[in-house]
Amino acid sequence: MARVGILGGTFNPPHLGHLICAQEALSQLGLDVVVLMPVSSPPHKALDDEPGPRHRLELCRRATRDDPRLEVSDLEVARGGVSYTVDTLAELHEREPGSELTWIAGGDMAASLPAWREPARVLALARFAVAEREGAARAEVERVVEGLGVSRAVVFLDMPRVDISSSLVRGRVAAGLPIRYLVPDGVAEYVDAHGLYRSAVPAS
Repeated sequence: MARVGILGGTFNPPHLGHLICAQEALSQLGLDVVVLMPVSSPPHKALDDEPGPRHRLELCRRATRDDPRLEVSDLEVARGGVSYTVDTLAELHEREPGSELTWIAGGDMAASLPAWREPARVLALARFAVAEREGAARAEVERVVEGLGVSRAVVFLDMPRVDISSSLVRGRVAAGLPIRYLVPDGVAEYVDAHGLYRSAVPAS
């Protein structure tokens, strides 16, 4: 049975924090592979400086191309429309009925789980792993999951502190600042070659 982790997100653009999260999931959860799953359109917010889902999909491919433990799925991009985790997990179960699925989320996203579509079914379809350091955020996630009345407990990843965000990367591009060492080289090259994020609001 393949142990598959799914790291969903906008990846606008993917950066080293995303890859560190995937690495820690592989190491701490005993996964065989982590799949980056860029959304077509997120359900709860509009994307800032959106270059288009096809660009974000290709950026994920560039980010992961040197690590055979990491893969990229176009499932949500190809499906189009608003991307809901529950629909994606149900489709993955149909495609790969023998795989054991783990959905990987950051602490902020995990805390918003009650606002997701069919959150109890999400927890039934996959193990739910939260990338979050020790502290109040973990307690909040545990409280939220308990409030859903689901017996399945979440698991937590110990994440090193990495103060890199996609908005920081976009802002630096707009300000004409280098992004090397914040993103994989393939991502930096693609952003430059396609002129992405040059009209973004610079980070303050």
